[in-house]
Amino acid sequence: MNIQQYDDNKKGEFFLESEGKKLVSITDSYAGPDKIIIDHTEVDDTLKGQGLGYKLVEASVKFARLKNIKIMPLCPFANAVFNKKSDYNDIRF
Repeated sequence: MNIQQYDDNKKGEFFLESEGKKLVSITDSYAGPDKIIIDHTEVDDTLKGQGLGYKLVEASVKFARLKNIKIMPLCPFANAVFNKKSDYNDIRF
């Protein structure tokens, strides 16, 4: 499964799908031109515990750094990841 991305400069999503069904996703909303809020992470029950949600947080961080965007991890899962990874502090708002 490859990480896919949707982004329309208002909201975005990183996700993994199989046979047209989203199995893992992380969604965000823009809070201005240079800030996004990660608001939800969801992992299908059959895939929990495999680190896939973490990989989508990483994808969001890479995207934010590439675009020079700050992230507010409002989602409890994303916030927990940010709290564990001090190297994400540069993009947190």
